[in-house]
Amino acid sequence: MAPRATVDVEFSVRVTEPGPAAISIAAAQADTEELKVSWHGESESVEFEHGTRAEVFELPTGEHRVTYHAERALTEPEPEPVTLADAAVFTRPSRYCPSDRIAGLVPPELFAGQDSRTRVDTIVRHVHERLSYVVGSSRGTDDAIDTLLAGQGVCRDFAHVCISLCRFLDIPARYAGVYAPGLSPMDFHAVFEAAIDGHWYVFDATHLAPRRTMLRISTGRDAADTAFLATLGCELDFLGSTVFATTDTALPQEDWTELVVLS
Repeated sequence: MAPRATVDVEFSVRVTEPGPAAISIAAAQADTEELKVSWHGESESVEFEHGTRAEVFELPTGEHRVTYHAERALTEPEPEPVTLADAAVFTRPSRYCPSDRIAGLVPPELFAGQDSRTRVDTIVRHVHERLSYVVGSSRGTDDAIDTLLAGQGVCRDFAHVCISLCRFLDIPARYAGVYAPGLSPMDFHAVFEAAIDGHWYVFDATHLAPRRTMLRISTGRDAADTAFLATLGCELDFLGSTVFATTDTALPQEDWTELVVLS
């Protein structure tokens, strides 16, 4: 029997101006799941490409709580092909991944590899060694260049730098929000996928959690496409969240040299 992952999320908001907001915290391909909101509002479900889903709610004024529970079997998926549309979109610069402005910060060793696999492995190793993971060290407006100049960041910053370097080398790369059993401190996590031999594989320069037990939440060009909460006309204050992602078996031993498919 395949091991199973369990996810529990809770967060609260204070709405000061009523209106719609999109909540995107659903685990892709969950076997069972339940999203509850304290104001008992109706929602409209929106699905995007590559497994991203959002629930759009009309939020009334006041404090509200959102809870989410999901369970899913951890099976080994087949690698997803990189389409021509993927290659066109995920080699372009984006809000947090300014690959067109990063030339002066690209280390020479990245050009030594003769194939995408070698170059991506070199990028991951370089970013892991170059950056320090420091909780609270970055701002929501920081892009990959800000992170490289600061020399530190959190998971989204590591992913943005790796994506930018991949795209600079014309390797399609995309951002993924995930649940990551074993992550410490536990929270929403960010990784990236790169095109290797025509298929998508997941990489994580933070080395903070095993990739084989990660569950995809959202996929996009960068963090701008994958926010777990986005206002669409309302005004609110975010009051905090808790995230728990666990498995019913021991976490797998990670081999960072292996190609892994994000489930």
